[in-house]
Amino acid sequence: MTSSEMRDSELFMRNSFEGTGKWGIPLIKKQELDFSSDVRLLSYADTKANESPEYQKYGVHFFVDDYRIEGFYDQPQRSFKRLSQYSFLLSPDHSQYYDMKPWRQIESVAHNRWVGAWWQSKGLKVVATISWSSPSSFEYSFEGVEQNAPVAIGMIGCKQSRFNFMRGYDAMLERLNPSAIICLGKPYDEMRGNLIVVDY
Repeated sequence: MTSSEMRDSELFMRNSFEGTGKWGIPLIKKQELDFSSDVRLLSYADTKANESPEYQKYGVHFFVDDYRIEGFYDQPQRSFKRLSQYSFLLSPDHSQYYDMKPWRQIESVAHNRWVGAWWQSKGLKVVATISWSSPSSFEYSFEGVEQNAPVAIGMIGCKQSRFNFMRGYDAMLERLNPSAIICLGKPYDEMRGNLIVVDY
């Protein structure tokens, strides 16, 4: 691919979507979703190419190992047909570890949001998955999400430090004021907001 062709390539430039904040992180837009009945989630690892009607009513979560979700960013079209069967998708949960350099954490956030924005551009319903690490990550961890939109969080890996988790959770509430928080796993008692708890 020539340099001219690269500048015309959506998958190289990654600039097709509205950017937010200091780093121009893609925006996952607020969408209307009905959470009045039970919300059920299926792990991406359990999705099927030809899903039964019963499971097509589920949302799909991506709280899985990172190697399983890299392909959504590198080759988004490849999994589109499979994922389009389901009611809604949570954006991919790329890891943010305390000992990651900031540029890698920003990259994880950007990949999460770009994939979510791409799915939305193809007509799918998407809820932004939010994660964070240290307080310094709060500068970018909540970018690319509209105010008052539903969001999702996972409780796997959050049990090592309740204090640090709650500090980030409260910062998310203050920054985003989410209309609903899909929580995969048992929440802490002190977690405020419109929590929609889904068992693993």
